[in-house]
Amino acid sequence: MRYVHLGRTGLRVSRLCLGTMNFAWQIGEPESHAVLDRALGAGITFVDTANMYGRETGDGLSERFIGSWLEKSGARDQIVLATKVYAPMSDRPNDGGLSARHIIASCEASLRRLRTDWIDLLQLHHIQRDTPWEEIWQAMETLTGQGKIRYAGSSNFAGWHLARAQAAADRRHYLGLVSEQPKYNLLTRHVELEVLPAARELGIGILPYSPLHFGALSGALRKQREGVAGRSVLHAPERVEPHRAALQRFEKLCADLGQEPTTVALAWLLSRPGVTAPVLGPRTPQQLDLPLLALDTELAAETLDELDRIFPPVGNGGPGPEAWAW
Repeated sequence: MRYVHLGRTGLRVSRLCLGTMNFAWQIGEPESHAVLDRALGAGITFVDTANMYGRETGDGLSERFIGSWLEKSGARDQIVLATKVYAPMSDRPNDGGLSARHIIASCEASLRRLRTDWIDLLQLHHIQRDTPWEEIWQAMETLTGQGKIRYAGSSNFAGWHLARAQAAADRRHYLGLVSEQPKYNLLTRHVELEVLPAARELGIGILPYSPLHFGALSGALRKQREGVAGRSVLHAPERVEPHRAALQRFEKLCADLGQEPTTVALAWLLSRPGVTAPVLGPRTPQQLDLPLLALDTELAAETLDELDRIFPPVGNGGPGPEAWAW
């Protein structure tokens, strides 16, 4: 396993991050523990969850599964643990969003479910335009001062949101955002226009989620032909069919390279400037095997060019304004 700094911080994280959205949604507690065991055994020490994952009547079961594993394994000191706040956890008016009240209450609830004294990375799961940054950073400063969190991150932010958030943090002499978790993969490249350039300028690490586009980039067409069950089949009408022609070319390219599509798609992400760690979403320990191979897969320049032809970037490619202007 390789380890890199998270953004501009001194914190080192594994080059792959274990995402746990499937915990409680797709798999139960024993299966979740098996995935965590396999990840840690392979050196993946970066674990990402959210208070809303696996929620059941306001109870975040994904966090609970991780908490029981941390207690059983005794691995808390080895893990960089990330969770999120924003989503409504009930129908009560203040049980969601980014008010100072909810940020602090949500963090304390996550700590109880995770059975830990601290969260390494508390991420704002979505922008909330009607909450001032002074309020958000006041809450984060409180949690940092209390030792309940170490760093703050974001998810699903636009480039200008990152800039505005960081400017507000700078005024308060607070570290501010150290990571952004956007949807980013070969089929979804919008963040290359402004989010990635802003993050690199501000020293914010990128943690791409949905790196396989809900399984579409994992050899979906071949799996359909072979009748293999999985998300690529489950989401075929909405995730696969609109991209069938490109996916046919992609899977042929991977076959010519002698590589699995999953490995190539992740190796491409790992080659992108500013990307710290793609967030994986395995349902079984075995589904970590191909992503781990991506760590040692270096794509040739001609392969990268061909991937750009198969999955064209937005506009002229690269950052704005050149992507849409001169």
